[in-house]
Amino acid sequence: MSLHMVSVIGSSPGVGKSTLCRAVAEWLAETGASVDHFEEADILTRAAFRPVAEEFAGGEAAVRPETLIECTRAYVAEMDARGMDYAVTDALVPFIPSLVAWGHEERTLSRVTSELVRVLEPAVQVTVVYVHDDPTRALRRAVQREGEPWADWYVRKLAGSPGTRTVHDLPSAAAHLRFEAGLTRRLLARTPWQVLTVDAGTRDAREAFAYVRDHLTK
Repeated sequence: MSLHMVSVIGSSPGVGKSTLCRAVAEWLAETGASVDHFEEADILTRAAFRPVAEEFAGGEAAVRPETLIECTRAYVAEMDARGMDYAVTDALVPFIPSLVAWGHEERTLSRVTSELVRVLEPAVQVTVVYVHDDPTRALRRAVQREGEPWADWYVRKLAGSPGTRTVHDLPSAAAHLRFEAGLTRRLLARTPWQVLTVDAGTRDAREAFAYVRDHLTK
């Protein structure tokens, strides 16, 4: 297998993660490579992740970590069967925000990340593109883009999850995202994956894409 997974994740809404993921997928396809662009919402519609959708549909407010691991294994097998060169994924591996929201502690997240390493390595080359910005600034950008109703929805979403119940407004959401950013960096540092950090506070969308493109062509 020669699959290269480019996993684009973000430290907060409003950092431009999905825009960057789409740009990378389109650019790689234009080079002639075979590319699977896995959008964030695809986790509920893709065949490999059907067990995730089924657990949600069954009334569960969370998905078992083991389900995420096995679905990732199935997704990689599907990419192999299709002969894909790249899987460019939006907010997928290593599932940290979801696992935190569902109430899992760092020890569990570390175990899940280690299992994902075993699922992906050495057959799959993994590059994690971590798009980061100060959460207060990023959330402000997200509200400007989506509108005030989005801010209310986002706060309610976090407040309604076991691991993020301390969130009650945007400042507390930003505080949580700062904690999650530190956790993400610690977990990624324990993996053999190549991690490319993109500072969305100093790079606009075009510059962020150019930075990632130049890295991937080295």
